[in-house]
Amino acid sequence: QVQLVESGGGLVQAGGSLRLSCAASGRTFSSYAMGWFRQAPGKERDIVAAISRSGGITFYADAVKGRFTISRDNAKNTMYLQMNSLKPDDTAVYYCAAATGSLYTTRKYEYNYWGQGTQVTVSS
Repeated sequence: QVQLVESGGGLVQAGGSLRLSCAASGRTFSSYAMGWFRQAPGKERDIVAAISRSGGITFYADAVKGRFTISRDNAKNTMYLQMNSLKPDDTAVYYCAAATGSLYTTRKYEYNYWGQGTQVTVSS
């Protein structure tokens, strides 16, 4: 079992920054892949970024490449998403997720534990 708790969401103006955190508990944090997903109203939940269990491999969706940075601190059992140059299109509920059967994956179906989500709203 893995428990995930996101924090750091909020309301920000376009061009601003936010840092999301995801605190994990349960299984050994360094043993599984992690990712960030987001879901806007009326849309599917899509991957934003992914990171391997060691942190050495990362993936970014084209829409956030160059603006967002995913990282993890295995000593603190925490994953982060630094979001810069935010746009109104980034408005969504952001979810962290764990893929306990993978060292690294971008496939949504491989993520088997999810946080409750944190709202990010970017005003124009």
